[in-house]
Amino acid sequence: MEPIPAFEISKVFDAKLTDAQFNKLSHFIHSQYGIKMPYAKKVMLQSRLQKRLRTLKMDSFKAYVEFVFSKQGQGEIIHMIDVVSTNKTDFFREPAHFDFLRTTVLPEYMANPNSNRQLKVWSAGCSSGEEVYTLAIVLSEFFRANGAYDYSIFGSDISTRILKKAQEGIYDEQRIEVIPLNLKKKYILKSKDTQKKLIRINSLLRNKAHFSRINFIDENYNVNEMFDIIFCRNVLIYFDRQTQENVITKLCKNLKPGGYFFLGHSESITGINVPLK
Repeated sequence: MEPIPAFEISKVFDAKLTDAQFNKLSHFIHSQYGIKMPYAKKVMLQSRLQKRLRTLKMDSFKAYVEFVFSKQGQGEIIHMIDVVSTNKTDFFREPAHFDFLRTTVLPEYMANPNSNRQLKVWSAGCSSGEEVYTLAIVLSEFFRANGAYDYSIFGSDISTRILKKAQEGIYDEQRIEVIPLNLKKKYILKSKDTQKKLIRINSLLRNKAHFSRINFIDENYNVNEMFDIIFCRNVLIYFDRQTQENVITKLCKNLKPGGYFFLGHSESITGINVPLK
């Protein structure tokens, strides 16, 4: 890509998102992707989309908005959502869930005579993959100690950019500080270049995971597997109540009877009509 001249860069940074342009984009993002975009997020949206203006060598949001809603700009929508979507996550985030998985869910699964020795987990809204690989560590450790069961983990997210990072399984070294040393030795590879301070999840865990892009607002998720466990944590907080109900109901179509559905600590199914108890 040709470098952007200095005068063009200054124009990009001076670009302002008008209220009308924000309202048009926020309505589209909410209606098509379920992500709430109140007026308080106007500055955030403007800041994040300036990256796209730089990439496209545009000097105004007027040109950008016209492009997004043109026939030629349909491919830009995925890039826009990549920039807009929030991707905060950590290894072993909300650790009580993983304790419950070890002490209750997995022993129940092994005691169930109908289990097929192939546990399937869906990390819905997996972001950059930390949750997927945390699950893989927990499952590998449990089945190593308690029985020769196998497992697979499906990770989905709306952002193609963040899914690529999840597939690669490469992270800054400081991201894994929370992982106990004995588990790091088993499952984490350090970069040969000591200057980079990067790690990679080993192939044993990466091979247990597969990923796909899914928009929770779509009528059908086109997922053919049935899962014993679904993690959908800290995702629904970005949706309104009706969208939360619709998303959970659709996810539950792929949850086996008696399966477990994990929500984030700040999320609840109280007061909404979903097939869970």
